[in-house]
Amino acid sequence: MQVRPIQVKLCFLGAVPAEMQSRLRTLIEDAGVGIARTSESTCSVCIAVLDQITPAVLRALNELSRVPIVLALCVDEGRPTTPQKWAVLDAGAADFVHWPQLPAHANEVVSRVARWARVQELLDSPKLRQSVAGDSLAWRRLLRSVVEVAHFSDASVLITGETGTGKEKIARLIHDLDGRADLGDYVVVDCTTLTPELAGSELFGHERGAYTGSTGPRDGAFALAHRGTLFLDEVGELSLPIQAQLLRVVQEHQYKRLGSNHWQSSKFRLVCATHRDLEAAVADGRFRADLYYRIAGWQCTTPPLRERGDDILTLAQHFVSQFDPGATVEFDPAVREYLLARDYPGNVRDLRQTVARLWQRHVGHGPITVGAVPEKERPAVQSECAGWPDEAFDAAIRHAVEGGICLKEIGRVASEVAIRMVLEQEAGNLQRAAARLGVTDRALQIRRANGRVGH
Repeated sequence: MQVRPIQVKLCFLGAVPAEMQSRLRTLIEDAGVGIARTSESTCSVCIAVLDQITPAVLRALNELSRVPIVLALCVDEGRPTTPQKWAVLDAGAADFVHWPQLPAHANEVVSRVARWARVQELLDSPKLRQSVAGDSLAWRRLLRSVVEVAHFSDASVLITGETGTGKEKIARLIHDLDGRADLGDYVVVDCTTLTPELAGSELFGHERGAYTGSTGPRDGAFALAHRGTLFLDEVGELSLPIQAQLLRVVQEHQYKRLGSNHWQSSKFRLVCATHRDLEAAVADGRFRADLYYRIAGWQCTTPPLRERGDDILTLAQHFVSQFDPGATVEFDPAVREYLLARDYPGNVRDLRQTVARLWQRHVGHGPITVGAVPEKERPAVQSECAGWPDEAFDAAIRHAVEGGICLKEIGRVASEVAIRMVLEQEAGNLQRAAARLGVTDRALQIRRANGRVGH
């Protein structure tokens, strides 16, 4: 396979002297890294050269963070403070390197650039693009870290996040991007179905005659996942006895089939997912601390859809292409507005089901129009309320803004307060409450089930 030459953008922020700029260009090019012209947009890595860490430089760096990966290289002779280094990362840089004096070579920078260029190449690969969709900052950051841990390590991974946020997709992606040459199978175990009676056979396998009805030997999940990936979905549902059994295998990578006296070896990457707070479960004694630290070699959290608003239409189009590969169907502007304004308590899974219902009702050619929206899911036509918003509303918003509350949090709290009030007024009747709020009763039902509003 031909290795693509590495190219970077070189951006100078602040008052970096022209002589220093020239010397840096030569240093980087001598290390075998090409420097793209400013007008070129094919690079996936940007090296931002800072002379000092000032608020103006940090603002400029934040603008550059729209480039997938940014390395901040400080050439100041001074000594950046620890808070300044964190501030550089908060501004969007992936890493920070300080050169008080120019070194003899740029290996320190080139090694990072080479890694990140490969990460971006994988992010742009058809395999990944066909599997997941989204370009929001939260999603890009998650995928970048997932690609790096999947391809360049064999670390165990714990995926947390709300129901419907794509934890299973991330688990499968970790396996598909695994860099091992002799990669084995991807094995899934649904921990919600494991009981103490069935866990032994499902995980360890059994020999013939190990128990009544076992007419032949059977491989369990540990054997099937040898050299591959073992995905334990909803690992937070495991009982303490099963957790103890799992811990030994995770630690030693050895196990015995039921009814056997012989130890067998299985080398697998362990990936676990849960919507529960395992740290709280450890504190409550419901999850073993030693197992938790074994499965959480590396952690990631899938963001809820409300934090990925920019991805809604991209995801909707992605789902249409899955329902009908090669389809170029668009959404009518009113349908796009409907999808953007709709509440998704079930997150990405909820959005997919919504798009599926639209697709099933869509006929003929042309865009998907408002008629494809099921009647029960259509937004209520709101009549204008005289005198609203009033001074009391303005005062409440002003109080929140002056208190440093962000717009997203204001909207979330306002929605939950409105839902709680209407449910109280309608004595808990979901259908009447949903009609008044212009949402579906299903949306309110899922919100209550997830504990996001009071019962």
